[in-house]
Amino acid sequence: MNRGVLYALGAYLSWGLLPLFWKAVQGATPLEILAHRVVWSVLFLVLLLSVRQQWQWIRRISRNRRVLLTFAATSLLLSVNWLTYIWAVNAGHVLESSLGYFINPLVNVLLGVVILGERMRMGQWVAVTLAGVGVLYLALTLGTVPWIALTLALTFGVYALALKTASLNSLEGLTLETLFMFIPAVAYLLYLEAQGSGTFGHLSTGHSVLLLATGVVTAIPLLLFTAGARRIPLSMIGLLQYTSPTLQFLLAIFLYREPFSATKLAGFVLIWLALALYSGEGLWQRRQVAAFKPA
Repeated sequence: MNRGVLYALGAYLSWGLLPLFWKAVQGATPLEILAHRVVWSVLFLVLLLSVRQQWQWIRRISRNRRVLLTFAATSLLLSVNWLTYIWAVNAGHVLESSLGYFINPLVNVLLGVVILGERMRMGQWVAVTLAGVGVLYLALTLGTVPWIALTLALTFGVYALALKTASLNSLEGLTLETLFMFIPAVAYLLYLEAQGSGTFGHLSTGHSVLLLATGVVTAIPLLLFTAGARRIPLSMIGLLQYTSPTLQFLLAIFLYREPFSATKLAGFVLIWLALALYSGEGLWQRRQVAAFKPA
């Protein structure tokens, strides 16, 4: 198998299995877990960049106000996304979390139209409309808006949109984003210690080790994804990205036994049909473009 596919698949499998990790550290509150994720991610990323001697970008962006403001904004979006996801997993909403990442590609397309003025093809319009019908159906039949899914999809969609013109690669960008969150995260952890409510070093050795590992589980999938994305076509990435929410969906149903009624199934089926149409139309369009390219 193509090495790029293995790298990308490894990233999506890692992200898809993250609920297992967040469940394992649920002795801490979601906000404490987020703070540890930020602190240990920064330390791991700084170590990694130092080993690779990859610090030239700091000087380049230190006087670029636009880049700094962009990454300050993306750090806020990322922190909201991470906190929502961690809370949702540990509150028993893995199923709705998976829904958020299923609809995320369609949200990206819609944001491109609304914000960037991009034009959607007919197949894309049908796919987005069908997904919208699925979300509306879930809201009406269940009596509540699927806010977890929408928050995850929108924050990550706007995050991706903001990074569209970013001048840093994924590793550098994540380092800068977590650096923006670092001081508030450290301050919060010190506050917990002062209040005697922090869990690091106070529950079990295993729990503390897992909190330390939050930096690794944050950075490693990103490195795998970056390595994979450089080696395989975007169309392949587009198909592999559904690995992650599919794994989350399967964990929610078969491991965590979250309620999954016929009503929810109908809503999910509408969204899956939208994704199938979106992916199929995209592949067909790329093949048409390739066929008309001069030899």
